Amino acid sequence: MRWHSRASERRPKEGRPSLLWFRQDLRLADNPALAAAAAQGPVIPLYVLEDNGAWPPGGAARWWLHESLVALAARIPLVVLHGAAAEVVPAFARTAGTSAVYWNRRYDPAGIACDKVVEASLKNDGVDAESFNGRLLFEPWEISTSIGGSFKVFTAFARACAEKPVRPPGEAPRVRWHGWEERAPVDSLGLKPQVGWYASMEKLWQPGELGAKKRLRRVAGDVAAHYKNRRDFPAMDGTSRLSPHLHFGEVSPQTVWHAASRAAAEEKASAAQSVQQFLRQLIWREFSWHLLYHFPALPEKPWNPKFARFHWRSDPETLRLWQKGLTGYPIVDAGMRQLWRTGWMHNRVRMIAGSFLVKHLLQDWRSGEEWFWDTLVDADLANNAAGWQ
Repeated sequence: MRWHSRASERRPKEGRPSLLWFRQDLRLADNPALAAAAAQGPVIPLYVLEDNGAWPPGGAARWWLHESLVALAARIPLVVLHGAAAEVVPAFARTAGTSAVYWNRRYDPAGIACDKVVEASLKNDGVDAESFNGRLLFEPWEISTSIGGSFKVFTAFARACAEKPVRPPGEAPRVRWHGWEERAPVDSLGLKPQVGWYASMEKLWQPGELGAKKRLRRVAGDVAAHYKNRRDFPAMDGTSRLSPHLHFGEVSPQTVWHAASRAAAEEKASAAQSVQQFLRQLIWREFSWHLLYHFPALPEKPWNPKFARFHWRSDPETLRLWQKGLTGYPIVDAGMRQLWRTGWMHNRVRMIAGSFLVKHLLQDWRSGEEWFWDTLVDADLANNAAGWQ
């Protein structure tokens, strides 16, 4: 059964601010929830750190999230809180006297369950609640088979997506921010690791919306035009490296899609074909979320039931050597060391390292999934689970 909030028929009461609940949409441009809130009047921006669920942010993702929130808080009067959102958001809405709460939807099982509780609690308090799609090109329930079911094969899913237009991205709206007097700094969330192992990541990445824009300009120019010929070679800088920016919502997939599409229109035919290969990767991202939405146990249980009784070898020392890049297989070790130092690994090397762990070392795929979750700056629940499955 699909889930989404319905738009409220009531408008916020005059003079009372609305609340924008940021999640994995840490941007101002093309943010549907922000645009809706801004249209109603003054806006209080809120971020709630939820790290007590089944999949709390891993170490690398926590570093990125800290930097992204710092970047956002430098631009707007962001309120940051820590705790269970199902309790924190309604309580803050009552304290602040907000008339409505806006957010962009989540599609993981825990996120959906939490948002249902928040919506019910808000409406019980007489506060309007409205949610939007600010994370995917298409809602997971919008892409279906001819008989209304979900897809299990990517090619068929991609064909169905090709029949739907991708909406154009919106600009950052003019917002009348409502400053909240009791604002704690982002440091109060305790996201940044006390040991500075992330120093090499700081040299490579620029978290935040401005960093995403810089990366996107390069993608729309050189990367997309040569993606087809360069993407399969790990030694070449031929991929976009937009994945962490997309994961934290610092840029919308619609913005990426149309920026690359414009580049295709301006290039010769061979380059246009390359851009199509690049756009196909965005559809893979959509497919992963489609799978997770329709198969909520994807991160924990084998999608193929035949593997439910597979006898994995439990060997902590073998797993440790793989994690540290000490297996003796150069391409595997190079990828694992790159992952540890940069928080990122080339997609082809992820496939090689993952296959090596599962098919050669016969270690449980979930141990690899957990390691990637902790060490990837782009650790995305749907993409990570689908990749390992």
